[in-house]
Amino acid sequence: MIDGKALVTFWLYLAVVFTPPQAKSKITQPQPLTSFKINTTLQNTASSCSYTVTIRTSCSSSRYTRDRISLAFGDAYGYQVYVPRLDDPRSRTFESCSTDTFHIDGPCTYQICYVYLYRNGYDGWKPESITISGYYTSSVTFYYNTFIPNAVWYGFNHCNAASSSA
Repeated sequence: MIDGKALVTFWLYLAVVFTPPQAKSKITQPQPLTSFKINTTLQNTASSCSYTVTIRTSCSSSRYTRDRISLAFGDAYGYQVYVPRLDDPRSRTFESCSTDTFHIDGPCTYQICYVYLYRNGYDGWKPESITISGYYTSSVTFYYNTFIPNAVWYGFNHCNAASSSA
């Protein structure tokens, strides 16, 4: 006959062994990437495609920003779209609680899987989200909802290991 203590130990052991691991959250936070390189080779040689980029600025961002904002996004195969300046303080771009839409031409990509922002200035800026869509790629949204650090590429990389440019 098995005593109660041994039976409890046995059941606890089984519970630990057969408990599935916790699922990882699909929501990730943006990360700085100090080694990010702009892929200028494809900017002039690849065929040109149009993209719509919609950036929503958080209501908890500063009222406006005079900072210089750059954008880079691309796919897992090294095709990258780079925009050196999105900002324009005269047009009230990136004011808090606003949505700005940009029509950008650049190299054609497959599915967009990474996006990085670069901010240079002293005002600060907090984007809520960035949505990118194009002819050959379905719409994808990246949720920031955090202030972008100064003078560092900051964003997301959801690509497989195949990406050499991100």
